[in-house]
Amino acid sequence: MRSGFQSSEVLKPKIVDPTLKPAVGSGEDGSKMNLMKLASLIEVSSKKGTKDLNLRSKLMDQIEWLPDSIGKLSGLLTLDLSENRLVTLPSSISNLSSLTKLDLHSNKIVELPESIGDLLSLVYLDLRANQLATLPASLSRLIHLQELDLSSNNLSVLPESIGSLVNLQKLNIETNNIEEIPHIIGHCVSLKELLADYNKLKALPEAVGKLESLETLSVRNNFADLRSLPRSIGNLENLEELDMSNNQIRVLPDSFRMLSKLQVLKTEGNPLEIPPRDVLEQGARAVVLYMNELHQKKDEKVQPVKKKKSWTQIFFSMSNKRKRITMTN
Repeated sequence: MRSGFQSSEVLKPKIVDPTLKPAVGSGEDGSKMNLMKLASLIEVSSKKGTKDLNLRSKLMDQIEWLPDSIGKLSGLLTLDLSENRLVTLPSSISNLSSLTKLDLHSNKIVELPESIGDLLSLVYLDLRANQLATLPASLSRLIHLQELDLSSNNLSVLPESIGSLVNLQKLNIETNNIEEIPHIIGHCVSLKELLADYNKLKALPEAVGKLESLETLSVRNNFADLRSLPRSIGNLENLEELDMSNNQIRVLPDSFRMLSKLQVLKTEGNPLEIPPRDVLEQGARAVVLYMNELHQKKDEKVQPVKKKKSWTQIFFSMSNKRKRITMTN
């Protein structure tokens, strides 16, 4: 007579801890972990030397913080804590010294511990869709960071520490309340993608022109606040895509003619006068060409026109020459 168990399960009965009762939820296996089960998982993972830990949407809604024991996972390379309801991180997170990828998106985190700056191996940090109003100064120590997603938070300013992230290639600050990007952004010389849509930007700093590796720049939907682009934008010789739609920009800067690699330009929703609409409809290359032709016409007007000498000026110059000849003789 067959039982519902496999033979291996009969030979190796499981020892069940009655305190680790799974809570029914929406995890991949139909259950979510309570705090004790999470603590147990951390202990087991620590002993095994686990390298990758995925806890996406696996914690009970009541769990708002992680146990300090998370710091025992010093060999961890990737940690996914996204889509839970965490409010904070323990300071012991600093012990995850090997961590290269940390995904915290879609939680309720209001503040990051200063100890996050000790994750010196971190390459990827996803903090989107939280409730962050400030960032710790220790962020400046994450010098190996290549991707940083801060979108959909409550940030009103970017800290000066952002300028220390010299290896940063992608920065997403969409959907915040940011009014200005600090000039020190110009130190992020490896940046290839800067996304700053849906903020309250009044202008972009001239330091943006120092981001010579930049390929994608998006500042759409800053609405009534953004009225111009920096003159230095022409220095972005590798820029391929620019989205400036739904702002209040009327004139493109003269240096726009220098964007020789621009392939995609989105300008809808702006009261643009220069260049005119018919040129905009022809696409990015036509706009760059128009701005170049406009610059050449300005140059022609600026060049001084040589005036013809009057007959009196000719007479006096000839008489002066004669005097000089007489004196030499």
